[in-house]
Amino acid sequence: MGKRFYISISVAVTCLVVATGVLAIIIALSVMYAHERSKNLQSLPTTAERSSTSTASTTPSGPKGPWEYYRLPQTLSPVHYNITLWPRLKPNADDLYIFTGNSRVAFRCVSQTDLILIHSKKLNLSMFDGFHAKLKGLAGAAAPTLKKTWLEVPTQYLVVHLNDPLQPGSVYELYTEFVGELLDDLEGFYRSEYFEDGIKKVVTTTQMQPTDARKAFPCFDEPAMKAIFHMTLIHPQGTVALSNAMNYDPVNISVNGESLIQTSFEPTEIMSTYLLAFVVCDFAYIGTNPDADVLIRIWARRKATEEGQGKYALETTGHILGFYKNYYNSSYPLKKSDQIALSDFSAGAMENWGLITYRETALLYNPGVSSNGDKEWVAIVISHELAHMWFGNLVTMRWWNDLWLNEGFATYVSYLGADYAEPSWNMKDLIVLNEITDVMAMDASAHSHPLSTKEEEILKPEQISQLFDAITYSKGAAILRMLSDFITETVFSKGLHTYLEEFKYNTTSYKDLWKHIQMAVDKAGISLPHSVEVIMNRWILQMGFPVVTIDTQTGKITQKHFLLDPESVVDRPSEFNYEWFVPVTWIKTGGSEQHQSTMYWLLNKEDTNPELVLGDADWLVANINMMGFYRVNYDEGNWERLIAKLSSSHQDIPVINRAQIIDDAFSLAKANIANTTLALRTTTFLNKEVEYMPWQTARKNLNYFFHMFGCSEVYGPLKAYIRKQVTPLFLYYKDLTLNWTKIPDKHTDQ
Repeated sequence: MGKRFYISISVAVTCLVVATGVLAIIIALSVMYAHERSKNLQSLPTTAERSSTSTASTTPSGPKGPWEYYRLPQTLSPVHYNITLWPRLKPNADDLYIFTGNSRVAFRCVSQTDLILIHSKKLNLSMFDGFHAKLKGLAGAAAPTLKKTWLEVPTQYLVVHLNDPLQPGSVYELYTEFVGELLDDLEGFYRSEYFEDGIKKVVTTTQMQPTDARKAFPCFDEPAMKAIFHMTLIHPQGTVALSNAMNYDPVNISVNGESLIQTSFEPTEIMSTYLLAFVVCDFAYIGTNPDADVLIRIWARRKATEEGQGKYALETTGHILGFYKNYYNSSYPLKKSDQIALSDFSAGAMENWGLITYRETALLYNPGVSSNGDKEWVAIVISHELAHMWFGNLVTMRWWNDLWLNEGFATYVSYLGADYAEPSWNMKDLIVLNEITDVMAMDASAHSHPLSTKEEEILKPEQISQLFDAITYSKGAAILRMLSDFITETVFSKGLHTYLEEFKYNTTSYKDLWKHIQMAVDKAGISLPHSVEVIMNRWILQMGFPVVTIDTQTGKITQKHFLLDPESVVDRPSEFNYEWFVPVTWIKTGGSEQHQSTMYWLLNKEDTNPELVLGDADWLVANINMMGFYRVNYDEGNWERLIAKLSSSHQDIPVINRAQIIDDAFSLAKANIANTTLALRTTTFLNKEVEYMPWQTARKNLNYFFHMFGCSEVYGPLKAYIRKQVTPLFLYYKDLTLNWTKIPDKHTDQ
């Protein structure tokens, strides 16, 4: 453990006096940063130490039966379900909230087997003559008798062993009855509670993704096991029941003298179990005309609905659905789009087909209370979930190892949809701040992971859950944004159209997407150095990304796997040896002339391109608008020219690249590739900057220094430097807002 390092007060004061303080403070901070970073690295455990403290593992014995595997065998294929559920909104005598139900699942035998494996988790299954289920044949098929049934808890199966095998091509029906508990764990079929006018109210709702439909009813709970669902919900008087499809007219029924409502729903489209949803609540809604092509309804607590908090979501949904219809060149697949705001919800939202569930803050917008940032969040989340209605729901990844295909895509195009709904917000630019710069910091770790892995590496529910991270969502978005840039957005969307048409109501892998993008590229006559699959596999099948270093004196350009901790050991092998096919663009300026490059592909670790030589040009900035997923380093002379240009005429450099220069410089300093003085000097132009993106990028990076120096004697000089830089910005907005009395028109100004 290294000891803490301090700069004396006299040194700090002297630094403030020299050269008006700015450069001296930067130098002082650089020295302290180097010492602190050295200390922190020394305190980290070595690879050997990490190994010695990990839990010892033993080699497990091989599976003894199919029920010990976490993946379903491919012997059966579900056709349709008939499910009836009755959730209790009041606790029973044991103070438990429960639901009862029954399920009939029709399935086709694909290959001969004497086993039925179907997922079931935390359900108390009724017994029929000593068995957990009943089996019958459909369409003239004879059903074998049951030999034995049991619950295999580790792999979450109901196992049905038969006396005789099921026959290929025949269709059978498995019937179960069950009792489950409505926990408040935000998983599967669960209960949500809120208070209104001092009264506790209970809502029952669902979150099936990724592997919790099995908590609501026995099912083949894998994304490729698509089927049609017929839902019926029994619920108390005064409540409404919702599900994926449109409901039939509710019917009043009586059960054991209790007056209830029975709501049945039209059959769903063919879909995966994780997209199933059902809600029982006393919410109200606002919506479009019932005669519209697509019925849109925004559901929320009655008070929130009365206050108009769903109006923005209603307007935005219509705009974004229209955008996606044109973008995909494909009609919305369903009759309705219900969206509901829940008080208790684990994710921001869930793309259940036809019944999207949201956390309240992701769907409701109250103009009197909510910020403009809240409004932006609502637009992005709605756009993300609606993107899934086609990409993810209509066409679904075959297995969870390709989750990025769903979530990365929806994250990327959510900014296109939000940009269409709010064209003055510059949402296509804000993806850089909201998604890309943050995930680059994560992906620069030696312990990151590729976007896509082999299916056999992702088996257990906990392994699947771990994939729902920023790499999957944000890096996936960045990679697809890069692809759409170098082939053009028009060609990208045309590839999506044929992809959706071929695989609708089915499942795919990333290779299917590359195939259709390639078809669109070939049709458009776009020349690439390799096929789309060969280029993109470098970005999805190995973790991380490169730092591209450009020498503007010689034209030499290199790439290297970028790691924030250069001493860390990368123990994950890569068939591509951590090399990428990198699309490089740049702007080069001399005098009043500005030249933008065509696409140049860096295909090896090192190359030379004469166009990168500055010559008579003043400066060069690469990776225009950060469309490529890589960092950029330059020779010392070009860094000096860029800093000088920022100080004299920063508007000559695109706003995204002004933010990028700051972010790249600080990241390179953390990785010991550039010195900290250089990184801090990229912030000296900020006393002239009034745009949001460079300031927000600087704030994120300088925040690290505030935390590091919080107890040191340089903290005061650091605050003084920031105050000096931010004061002109404060005065600019004071003037723009007429002394804080007028809201600015521009979204990023707000």
